[in-house]
Amino acid sequence: MSEITATATDRDAAVHTVRLEATNHDGSFLGKNVAPKKFAASAGSGFAFADLLFGLDLGNDPTFGFAYPDWRGHLADVQFRPDMSTLVQWEPGLQSVIGDYWQTDGTPVGTCPRNLARKLVDRLATHGFTATVAVEIEATLFQESIHEARAKGYRDLTPLGGSAGTAYHLAKSKDWVDYMSAVARRLEEIGIEWEAWSDEDAAGQVELNLVPGDPISVCDAWARARQVMREVAFELGHTVTFMAKPTAGYGQASHVNLSLQRDGVNAFYAEDGPSPTMRHAIGGLLATMQGATSIVLPQITSYRRLVDLSGPPTTVTWGISNKTTAVRAVCGHPAYSRLEYRVPGADANLYLAVAAILAGVIAGLDGAIEPPEPVNDMAWCAPDLERLPNTITKAAAALEADPILREQLGDEFVDYWVGTRRWEWMQFHTAGGDPFAELSEWESARYFEFP
Repeated sequence: MSEITATATDRDAAVHTVRLEATNHDGSFLGKNVAPKKFAASAGSGFAFADLLFGLDLGNDPTFGFAYPDWRGHLADVQFRPDMSTLVQWEPGLQSVIGDYWQTDGTPVGTCPRNLARKLVDRLATHGFTATVAVEIEATLFQESIHEARAKGYRDLTPLGGSAGTAYHLAKSKDWVDYMSAVARRLEEIGIEWEAWSDEDAAGQVELNLVPGDPISVCDAWARARQVMREVAFELGHTVTFMAKPTAGYGQASHVNLSLQRDGVNAFYAEDGPSPTMRHAIGGLLATMQGATSIVLPQITSYRRLVDLSGPPTTVTWGISNKTTAVRAVCGHPAYSRLEYRVPGADANLYLAVAAILAGVIAGLDGAIEPPEPVNDMAWCAPDLERLPNTITKAAAALEADPILREQLGDEFVDYWVGTRRWEWMQFHTAGGDPFAELSEWESARYFEFP
């Protein structure tokens, strides 16, 4: 029992529950609550979870129409193995721990997002590099409680903080400030460091910046930060969503910033622009971007966000300090030289997004892929620039045909992911989705709360 209560603070005298936490492929934060004695007895061997956690869609229907991996059975068990370094005191009496999914024979589940991200981190290490990542979490807040939002079908809700949609707007009503202040306090209580939060472009929208760190730790912090944002919203009688485009206004993103280090030195830094390492990383990211779009824009609504002149990238491009491109290079500083990958929506699973990004980077390093010339003008609306896939099926086809991502991520993940995205397209077109609507009721019901 000493291991379980080792992180207890004066916020808690006795632990009554340990919560197991992990994401599935869609980014939903899943798990179960176990008694402390059960946790102590099974932490080393793992906890059984039915494989349906990777077999159900966001509408709670089983996915069909593609080959299951060998480990998928008729509700066969996979094993959740806790990472004890993530054990934290969540609230009085409740501790939580993040883990990964493994097969009963001791091999990793190929579609487990955290395992996949770690595989790419380890592969990068064989090249002599470590990565530092940072994520910008965007979300939209509404005055209504979650019960009121459900009753209204998640539509025609009232933005928290007023209707002003100007970025960085400070004249917000106190309820908006109170919410984000409560989120910041909760993050600090569970040991998640944040750098900043601010008003974003859409009414009720917020951006939360977490402290940069190693990829797995940042992904863990991302998953927990979103859970905190949901819990605080529930407690204060409000609601929050991470949909890529929850209203007719601006969409919301999950920009990922990346730098590489070798022997403690920023490998992206050069005095006169991108270093060779940065150039090759950019080359790999652009070479894999069409297929990676399927992973970082996972849902039907993800593609409604791709509107020229509205913020998101729409072309396969890069530029130096150019936020209209898909990859923005920040150059010339020994500590802060980095790449910003601007394609992911707020609905992306960060573990999978990081895996896809590192896959492109590694491929660029392996092949010394040189990028095209940077785009120095606006990358939106340009007729001569390659466009990102603008539907879930086009992106899935690009991923299926991408030999680089298939080699880096593995056949099992790619085939499984492509199958689930085509299933999602079929569900949209047969279960009530409207491709001609600005945002269909089917999408609001399916994506507002999940992932």
